[in-house]
Amino acid sequence: MTKQTLGLEQHFYDYLLSVSLREPEILTQLRQETELLQMSRMQIAPEQGQFMALLVQLIEAKKTLDIGVFTGYSSLVVALALPPSGKVVACDISEEYTAIARRYWSLAGVADKIDLHIAPALETLNWLLQAGEANTFDFAFIDADKRNYDHYYELVLQLVRPGGLIAIDNVLWSGRVADPLVQDNRTNRMRAFNQKLHQDTRIALSLVAIADGLTLAVKKS
Repeated sequence: MTKQTLGLEQHFYDYLLSVSLREPEILTQLRQETELLQMSRMQIAPEQGQFMALLVQLIEAKKTLDIGVFTGYSSLVVALALPPSGKVVACDISEEYTAIARRYWSLAGVADKIDLHIAPALETLNWLLQAGEANTFDFAFIDADKRNYDHYYELVLQLVRPGGLIAIDNVLWSGRVADPLVQDNRTNRMRAFNQKLHQDTRIALSLVAIADGLTLAVKKS
């Protein structure tokens, strides 16, 4: 995992941010607090967050999924980009990390847009399907435990509407997926997942080399 775009020398990365990043102060504060945590590497990069917000605005999303909340940056950046009536259904299992998220959602004035489910995401996604929510979400972000990526993807594909967008994080896996000498289980699982999506005719696909790799999948009709 990485908190900035892979493969860029620091001065190039600093320049990219200097002419592109328009990060609201509340998001900067959240990033800075998250930096103090032992697991801070799970934080998404700010340029990725801004890119996701732009995508949400482009597709005029109103109803979204956030699978893997951590301290709340991805859900907050999306909630800020949604219209006043927009909704984020957020999934996580950590009360500790999401307590930070809740605090920042409240400070940003978007807590009413975010419906947090503290439960295994597979349970929440299956519950949404059973509740008749198939084909109703405009956007989904998957950034949780990698061993369940394929399961999350299959359920989310049912939940997003035709033309809806799925964004999947960490698909370049710090570059390890491109190194044939790396053969651990998590890397091989990510390689297999990437190959599956490349061949999946149910979606239109683009893998964007931002942060740790972000796959964009648009559900076909």
